[in-house]
Amino acid sequence: MMQRSKKVTLGVLLGALALPALAQQEGGDDASRWVSDDLTTYVRSGPTDGYRIVGSLTAGEPVEVLDTEGDYTEVRSESGDEVWVPSDQLQDTPSARVQLPELESRVEELSAELSGINDTWEGRINALSETLAVREQRIAELESRNQELSSEAEQSRDTIRNLQARLETQEEDLLMRYFMYGGGVAGAGLLVGLIVPHLPRRRRKRDRWF
Repeated sequence: MMQRSKKVTLGVLLGALALPALAQQEGGDDASRWVSDDLTTYVRSGPTDGYRIVGSLTAGEPVEVLDTEGDYTEVRSESGDEVWVPSDQLQDTPSARVQLPELESRVEELSAELSGINDTWEGRINALSETLAVREQRIAELESRNQELSSEAEQSRDTIRNLQARLETQEEDLLMRYFMYGGGVAGAGLLVGLIVPHLPRRRRKRDRWF
């Protein structure tokens, strides 16, 4: 599966790289042609099948167009020979033999760039993962501390409620004591008020000197 994916990727890259080369060649010298990649082309001394075969051109070989007559085209080969070749065995774009080394070199460059990009992104992802782990740990610590504070606050509220209940009870006891003391004092005063009028009074002696 991985090997198939690599082949597909290589094919896509080759296709993408071939498009600029094709556009450049189509806009360039109209006299440039290449022998079809699919076959080895026999060439003749004249522009018809009646002329004798004088050699062949290798598939993908670049040639220069000199003239066209009927179904044949006169070309000059890399070696300088001027021969006639069937027009349908020529193509307007560089052959795969010419493009392949350049495309392979470009693929290597792109692969190196892609590897560098992957390393950069892996570094960033690792850094983000570490940062995320630290933040998650911090969040966990804060949540734990929050739970502890919530528990302490609940305990404090329980303590306050207990103290308030005790205070209210003590206030009630103090009021009861005040009532009891007040009632006792009032009763004693009433009793004294009832008893004192009935006590015998001592008469004062009058000392007379004359």
